[in-house]
Amino acid sequence: MKPLVEVRDLKMHFPIYAGLLRRQVGAVKAVDGVSFSILEGETLGLVGESGCGKSTCGRAVLRLYDITDGEIVIDGRAIGSEDQMSLRRIRPTMQMVFQDPQASLNPRMTVGSIIGEPLDEHSGMSRADKQARVEVLMDQVGLNRAFINRYPHEFSGGQRQRIGIARALALKPKFIVCDEPIAALDVSIQAQVVNLLEELQDELGLTYLFISHDLSMVRHIADRVAVMYLGKVVELAPRDPLYEAPLHPYTQALLSAVPEPDPAQAGRKRERIVLQGDVPSPANPPEGCNFRTRCPRATDLCRRIDPAFREVTPGHWAACHLHDPELADQMAAEGAA
Repeated sequence: MKPLVEVRDLKMHFPIYAGLLRRQVGAVKAVDGVSFSILEGETLGLVGESGCGKSTCGRAVLRLYDITDGEIVIDGRAIGSEDQMSLRRIRPTMQMVFQDPQASLNPRMTVGSIIGEPLDEHSGMSRADKQARVEVLMDQVGLNRAFINRYPHEFSGGQRQRIGIARALALKPKFIVCDEPIAALDVSIQAQVVNLLEELQDELGLTYLFISHDLSMVRHIADRVAVMYLGKVVELAPRDPLYEAPLHPYTQALLSAVPEPDPAQAGRKRERIVLQGDVPSPANPPEGCNFRTRCPRATDLCRRIDPAFREVTPGHWAACHLHDPELADQMAAEGAA
């Protein structure tokens, strides 16, 4: 199966201006050299703590920003350097479900108008055909088509997110970025929305980039998982190997904080890893490894050299000197010293 989405060394830096002349004095490195691919019909989970660059990465992949550097290939087409007018022709292929359904829906438009707006922009459908298509979309996401003339404020949070999903499906996309689609919802509704996304994926053959900080939910929906820290992917692996045997110290710390829902496993001793200090500023990241200021296993080598993102075992990638066979002995010697 071929990749539908390929991202190579993606960088998204936001300039910092200061002084009377508003000169650039630096840059916020929100995304700093991210690479991954997503196969057709696959869900890649992108996880990490708030501020690590997950949402910026998702928006950059869809070219909602003009990227700083890198390459993005979607459905065989390189879009990293295309201008926004050229991108308009490929927009139907790639869509987005936003985090806050309240903020992403126009309160002055009816549900029918919101879901049908992409059809107005990208298709020449007649009013009757558009009405029929909107009703089919409402059926697909579990909304009563009798509510087509209601406004967003008349719906619950879960229903509003279903409206956002229906809008994303309007142009029959192949790839959807789900930017924390359940973060603003009640816990009782989150599973319903995730199950809906899975059903739509099976039915329509969709490919997802699922961005979240909820590791338990990502384990439920994702086929592979990428872990971000301070603008970089530090580990990428199939779901089960990553959750059962994480390689990067940051991933190990994240997973140690996830509550164990299975009472049968409650007696199994699991070490809780508490990270010290705060996340550095993306405007001034540390030299060497980004994570070394908080890593319990950092050595002097980590301060000098940024670890390469390498394939440690088949399909399991990590950016850590601990898994570099050429440097592991040197790192062990420095740690002992």
